[in-house]
Amino acid sequence: MSQRIGQQVGTYRLLRVLGEGGFATVYLGEHVHLGTLAALKLLHVTFSSEDLEAFRREAQLIARLEHPHIVRVLDYDVQAGTPFLVMSFAPGGTLRGVHPKGMVLPLTKVVGYVAQVSEALQYAHDRGIIHRDVKPENLLVGARQEVLLGDFGIAVLSQRSRSVSTQEVVGTAAYMAPEQFRGKPGVASDQYALAVVVYEWLTGERPFSGSFVELASQHLLTPAPGLREKNAGISSAVERVVLTALAKEPTQRFDSVKGFALALAQASQATASTCFSPRPFQ
Repeated sequence: MSQRIGQQVGTYRLLRVLGEGGFATVYLGEHVHLGTLAALKLLHVTFSSEDLEAFRREAQLIARLEHPHIVRVLDYDVQAGTPFLVMSFAPGGTLRGVHPKGMVLPLTKVVGYVAQVSEALQYAHDRGIIHRDVKPENLLVGARQEVLLGDFGIAVLSQRSRSVSTQEVVGTAAYMAPEQFRGKPGVASDQYALAVVVYEWLTGERPFSGSFVELASQHLLTPAPGLREKNAGISSAVERVVLTALAKEPTQRFDSVKGFALALAQASQATASTCFSPRPFQ
């Protein structure tokens, strides 16, 4: 979709591609009058009138989300049959770009990320909104190095699109909660997905891998392998917290995503005090 660079969409001129997938392309855009920058997500799918109306309702809903750790939706429109969203620009890119697959992160950094993401998710959950697609690709880095959660509600519409590639479906399925495979997502589904992200950051691997069918089977039926099997430096307390958030039944997870973040922080502090406690004075 790079051929659209230089074109005007709404009141923005497209400067360069920020990211591309089967469902949409995200461009950096410059306002033609103000010179300000924004991210424009252009959907290259064919929607029915029903889908367009659903997308408009989703856009209205997420545009009302005002939180320091959520990407702001500034505008929505349809131009020449192409629906698009105008969003605040996150200059740091995605956390997937910052931390490529296979990279193991320090526990302190993971706890800091989770605290920010959980605040955003809890804010949305308190307003009856489920994200449905928490993964590193949807975690952006703002101008002050803060983590911003993006793509609220987009997962619902992307599932209707035939243009979404198998690779993208599998990539998202790697983070999906068991109940989401059954078509019954809830707020606890976002907690599960965030726990998969934490698992990946702490071990360098996601708990499950394979085709869509294999991933669905594993998420539904197979307990997640212990984190200490993959990284012996992880404490049993941290492992228990992550595996609790990865419980198959939503009711067996923490009572909220904020509760998960708090438990992880507490387990991290306990680990630090055990590892670095000073010797008694002699």
